[in-house]
Amino acid sequence: MERQRVGVGLVGAGFVARLHAEAYHQVRGIDVDLVAVTAVRRERADGFAREFRVDRVVADFRAVLADRAVDLVDLCVPSHLHASMAVEAARAGKHVIVEKPLTGFFGDAATPRVEMLRQALAGADAVLDACAKADVRLCYAENWVYAPPIQKARRLLTAAGGPILRLVGEESHGGTHAPVNKRWETGGGGSLIGKACHPLGAALYLKADEGMRLRGRPIRPVSVTAETANLADTETFRAASPRYLNTVDGANVEDWGSMLIGLDDGTVAQISAADTVLGGIRNQMIAYGAKAVVICNINPNDTVRAYAPDGAVFGDEYLVEKLETKAGWSSPQPDEDWTSGYPQEIQDFMEAVALGREPLSGGPLARDVTAVIYGAYLSAAEGRRVDLRPYLT
Repeated sequence: MERQRVGVGLVGAGFVARLHAEAYHQVRGIDVDLVAVTAVRRERADGFAREFRVDRVVADFRAVLADRAVDLVDLCVPSHLHASMAVEAARAGKHVIVEKPLTGFFGDAATPRVEMLRQALAGADAVLDACAKADVRLCYAENWVYAPPIQKARRLLTAAGGPILRLVGEESHGGTHAPVNKRWETGGGGSLIGKACHPLGAALYLKADEGMRLRGRPIRPVSVTAETANLADTETFRAASPRYLNTVDGANVEDWGSMLIGLDDGTVAQISAADTVLGGIRNQMIAYGAKAVVICNINPNDTVRAYAPDGAVFGDEYLVEKLETKAGWSSPQPDEDWTSGYPQEIQDFMEAVALGREPLSGGPLARDVTAVIYGAYLSAAEGRRVDLRPYLT
């Protein structure tokens, strides 16, 4: 039997593109060809192509779409470009991988939050509609869905039986890789859209999976109550010296947020995120079930623990993302990509395209995440619980 082949065109050659490229080379059972790459900076695309064995560097996004050897377009671009590029790729007959968030509101920070919610969902619907009409797969790159701790939790909770009563999740960092994520105009929000989308996506995935198992239809979010804050824009923080957080001058988005989500089976999820946490990234989920409790420490975890009296001791050896110092005790990650779910995510996407099935993380999950997050922004602005039911499809 002839092996399936998927030709991939990458748009972008930065941090996320590198994670995906590493994962493509680990795919099993399907021949993946990295056909083309494009980036705003040609020299970055050239270096990327050499490092990851991409067949050719092309001029721009439309050149990727025009390449007949490309079956799937991987959009590793800033969030404000996701929706328009995904729609265009689908209309060109290409399957699409869209990084988180699927889309959002990108404009004046003073815009009423209810209008942000409306525009964000309109963008999400445009992407889902274009992919459905073109009969192409929409792969929503939510790596938490695929992270081994989350998948093990799903299996344990399935074996235990009964419902998940409460989910508590957090993703927090000491800043951001990209300054574009610190403006409403290009990031679509701050820590909620950029960080909380991960544990939120995993929580909604676990509850949807439970719903299919226990009642034959997904469990979905119906309400959200939220608070946000700009912790780095306080008098005490501005007076502190030295500063260790990777803050961005001119940021107009929140750097902390927390959401309480009501689900349609009467259970809840508590999701928090921040760009103001020292000590490396914090990716954690706790599932409190009727018959079991499962704690997922994606990062940090104690697979490896190390100590050095001075930050220079470990030299150039990588420890963990966004760790401020290598001195003292740390939790070096032996395979951070695997623990975070990137190879598993790309494996599933390649199988979905090659075999003509939906991915585990697809359009419906991406849309629900969008609805909850922008419902949370509305809740925080107006100081009330937001009923999400009018915004669900």
